[in-house]
This record gives sequence, C-alpha cells and structure tokens, in this order.
Amino acid sequence: MYILIAILIFGLLIAVHELGHFLAARLCGVTVHEFSIGMGPAIWQREGKSGTKYALRALPIGGFCALEGEEEDSDDPGSLNNRGFFQKVFIFAAGAGMNLVAGALILLCLSMSIQAVPTDQIIGLAPEFPYQGEDGLMPGDVIYKVDGWRVRIAGDARTFIAYARDGGMDIEVIRDGRHILLQGLERRSYTGDDGKSYTGFGIYLGYTYREAGLADKLGYAWDSAVSYVQTVWFSLYQLLSGGVSVSELNGPVGIVTTINEVGAQSPTLRAALVNIASLAALIAVNLAVMNLLPLPALDGGKIFFLVVNALLYLLCKRQIPARYEGYVHLVGLALLMALMVFVTFQDVARLFA
Repeated sequence: MYILIAILIFGLLIAVHELGHFLAARLCGVTVHEFSIGMGPAIWQREGKSGTKYALRALPIGGFCALEGEEEDSDDPGSLNNRGFFQKVFIFAAGAGMNLVAGALILLCLSMSIQAVPTDQIIGLAPEFPYQGEDGLMPGDVIYKVDGWRVRIAGDARTFIAYARDGGMDIEVIRDGRHILLQGLERRSYTGDDGKSYTGFGIYLGYTYREAGLADKLGYAWDSAVSYVQTVWFSLYQLLSGGVSVSELNGPVGIVTTINEVGAQSPTLRAALVNIASLAALIAVNLAVMNLLPLPALDGGKIFFLVVNALLYLLCKRQIPARYEGYVHLVGLALLMALMVFVTFQDVARLFA
C-alpha cells in the first residue's frame, strides 16, 4: 500500500510542477502544444478546445509542457520567444513555485494538528566535556545555530552536528534570551551513559516543548518550509564539499523505498500518513530547489540563459540562437539521465545488499 502511495505522490508532484508551467504559459498567452504527465507511451490523451493535447503516459517518472518557441525561434504570435524577459522567467519558475506552494500547504495542514511545538535542546553533557558552565554550554540551552546553519525545527541540530566539519564545530545556543557562541569544538573520546567510550562532541540532545496556539502553528509551518529549503542546500553543500558521495544519493527507487519504510515502521496508520505527508513536503521542496539550479535542462538553466541573453543584448545587441541553447540543454538532459541511471542502480543495489 505504501509503495502505491509513494508512486501516487511522485505523480501528483510532477503534475503540480507541470501545471505551474501550463498555467503560467496560458496566463502569458503562450501556445501550449501538449501538457503531459508521465513519460513513455500515452495511455490516455485528448485535445482541448485551445488545441492543446492533454496526455497521461505510462511511466510516472516525469512529464512535460511543450510550448511553442521553447526549443527554437518561432514567428508564431503565441511563441514563447516572443514574450518579454520577466514573462519568460515567470513561466520557467512557475513549476518550482507550484512545488513550493504544494510543500508549504502540506506543512500548514500538518502543523494545524500539533498540540505543542518541539525545539532542539541540550539535555546533558558528557562528564569530560571541557566547556561547561555560564560561559559554555549547560543543560537546558536551546540550540540556535550549528556551523552557521540555523536550527529552525526539531531534528535540525542532530543533522548538522552529525555532519559537522572535522576542523571544529561552532555551536550557538540561547539561554535566558542571551546568545552564547562556542567555536572550534573538536570530536574526541567521551564516556557515554553506558560507561563505554565513543567519539563525538559530548553533547546530548533532546527536545523542549511549548504549547501551540494558532500563531505558533503558523510559525511552525513557516519554519518547517524554510528548514526544508535549507536542508536541500545543506545536502548540496555536503555533496560538493565531500561530506557525502554521489553513491549516497537516492533516486526514485530509493525514495519510494524510504516512503515504504517510513509507513511500515510507523506505529499506526495515522502516524504513517502524517510521516509520509511530511516526507512528501520535503520531496516537493527538494524538486523546487533542484529545478531552480542553473544547470542545463533544468528550469534554472533556462532562466540562466535568459539572464545571459539579456546581458549580451545590452552589451552587443546579440543573443544566443535558440537552437544552440537547445543543444546545451539536450547535452544537460543526457547527463542528468545518466546520473539518474547511476543513482537508480545504486538504489537497486542497496535493496539487495
């Protein structure tokens, strides 16, 4: 059942993304040749009154919104290339915008059901921890930042501390309204509660709770959305800095597996649905941020070319021909597909490991 839910989530998020492009294009008067959900052979299609072909395709791994003048120059009045700079940016960014809205709405619905807002807090320190006291860390301190990354929702601190840099971790806490910053904390050997030694920072984390009124719930939904965006940037930073390797990335198979595990390990059906919904919001935000990266074949890559063309036109009254830009996006798409195949292979290999 959870695998089917995961596939449905993918399909819905893709549909929402492409719907954003479609609505923005129609709003700007751009001709839409096809609005398709999924890839591969069509299992259902029909043509609308405007001439747009609507299609549902067999493979729930993508989708597209085919616009007049997107791939090459066109003299058609409804061509994308005949629209202004800001209209083009609006159309290209609308898909990611719709994913962000979808993620935010999911988080808003989830936050309405909470009774108390949890916050990351230090609940104890190892006996050997050298910076205890008024000018250091104390149990009850609320964690504000780790290595400059803002702790917005419960669980953020654990993630940031787990991937803290080897050269020393900076941690900022709040105590009685006062901010305290400790810099350069190193991993070392500490004694755990079980009497055994371990390597870490000697900080024991837990949660503090405050009763949630309407304003708290709305604030928690906002903090959750911002935290999810930050999580994507943090993951990209770890990937580029070598904190994680490409082999650790999850593709569609890995994400479906994760959703299935989250559902199966939840104590009740309601808890499973809540956890899966939270994960769906994270995936929606992830899709939005990743699509806005300035890489060929992605929406961000197309916006990047718009900016480059605008600068070229200002400087020398020339622009990159649409067909050459199309070649760059085609190469980028091939590379992204190759990465997807590699990540999918890793996902399958982990399943049978």
